[in-house]
Amino acid sequence: MKKTVMAMVLLSAVGCATLARQAFQQPAVELRDVRVVGLGITGGELEVRLGVKNPNNYRIDANRLRYRVFISDTVPLAGGEMDRRSTVQAGDSTLISIPVNFTYAGLGAAGRQLMNTGVVSYKVTGDFAIESAFGSFTVPFSTTGRYSTMRR
Repeated sequence: MKKTVMAMVLLSAVGCATLARQAFQQPAVELRDVRVVGLGITGGELEVRLGVKNPNNYRIDANRLRYRVFISDTVPLAGGEMDRRSTVQAGDSTLISIPVNFTYAGLGAAGRQLMNTGVVSYKVTGDFAIESAFGSFTVPFSTTGRYSTMRR
């Protein structure tokens, strides 16, 4: 009898986690600001501020963020991983600052777009390691947009 009850509890827990993954709404990620932090011989470091909106009706905690940044969807600019906890309350949004190391080769495509149009098309992909009331799981994300030097 005890084994049956334990099996039912275990199946319920697994079922809840599966339902949570299916009901989970992906956070909206938007590039808010980019600042140059440092420059070196082969590249530099940027501070990238992302606006993250949680459309779910429960708090989410991201323990790890892996990301790749592309110019015009295909030209790699930067990538990395951040192991700092970020919390976004239910239905709320927050700013997350991430350090981004880049090479001048990748930055050239962005510079050309900025000089020609004043706007850079970008794509950010990656995944969040999420903890929620329904368990822990990894959620991929992908967002595209345009960054304008005129916007402040």
